[in-house]
Amino acid sequence: MDYKCRFYLYLFIAFFLAVFPVSSQVSGKKFVVVIDAGHGGKDPGAIGKIIREKTINLNIALKLGALIRENNPDVKVVYTRDRDVFVELQQRANIANRVKADLFISIHTNAASSRSAYGTETYTLGLARTEENLRVAKRENSVILLEDDFSKRYEGFDPNSTESYIMFEFLQDKHLEQSINLASSIQRQFKHSAQRVDRGVRQAGFLVLRNTSMPSVLIEVGYISNRNEEAYLASDRGQQQMAKSIYNAFCDYKSDYDRKQSAVVNRKGANDRADSSRQRTEQPAVAKEKKVTEKSTNGSTDEIVYKIQIMVSPKKYGEKNACFKGLSPIAYYQENGLYKYTYGETTDRGKLLQELKRVRKLFKDAFIVSFKDGVKVK
Repeated sequence: MDYKCRFYLYLFIAFFLAVFPVSSQVSGKKFVVVIDAGHGGKDPGAIGKIIREKTINLNIALKLGALIRENNPDVKVVYTRDRDVFVELQQRANIANRVKADLFISIHTNAASSRSAYGTETYTLGLARTEENLRVAKRENSVILLEDDFSKRYEGFDPNSTESYIMFEFLQDKHLEQSINLASSIQRQFKHSAQRVDRGVRQAGFLVLRNTSMPSVLIEVGYISNRNEEAYLASDRGQQQMAKSIYNAFCDYKSDYDRKQSAVVNRKGANDRADSSRQRTEQPAVAKEKKVTEKSTNGSTDEIVYKIQIMVSPKKYGEKNACFKGLSPIAYYQENGLYKYTYGETTDRGKLLQELKRVRKLFKDAFIVSFKDGVKVK
């Protein structure tokens, strides 16, 4: 192939990558979603008049998985169960972690003492700040009582003790933002696509979400204790509509994920090319440029300020709150409806890197963020 042909080939490839996002399929790695049908086997979950929760959960999970497999060749679907068997809560999380899942979706059906309660809600991990959220968490976590030696396995956690849930106040989920975004999308789809009542996005201490190391949500698709909602969820039409709603939200999440992955790949490629070019032609200039940069961050009026981000929460905390583990001074900024808390402030990034090592002993997922004129910059 002569020089001119190679030139036009490279030009076409560059154009293609600029126009079409690099999805996980193009990059060679499949996106992995784990679908968890709650309860099963000897654990029926909530029991209705005409159907049991474990059956509703499994049917919707299988329909959701089928939709994803049929329409998304770059996605691998893994079930925690695909038939009526009992799976321990810890094992469900282990499955997701073992396959290095990119997303974990747990499907459940709600129940209440009042038969008038109805509607859908989607949970992310956190402290249950209402009695209703705590009730749901206690009911879903009580499945561990069916497991052998559950007290040792779950480090003394008692699903029926309110005190056991205090620990969720201090759990910092580095995937909270992605989880909340997915949960919000699911609730919108339930409302607009399936015409269900939207009870909102909530937080509670679910053990099945605690040990997953990826964005995770737990969905309550409706109330089996409500006669009309039970009939809807027991029907093939109802189950298909719920699965399709979750699928639509998944597609929105996956599309956003692919855009971000594409940006990372393209940015890394550009940086690698720039670095390679500098190394070949301007090696002495690199050290000089670094020196100038260091000088400019000390005397400029619009200098970059570096901070250590330690946690994210939908709740605003006071600076002396115990969740900051004694770090001070603490500040926060708001982004996408979440409070993002930072520690420290300096224009010397090197000095902050040393402090980051100490902070990560308290908050293992801490990282450095940059601000210019009070605005976060990349």
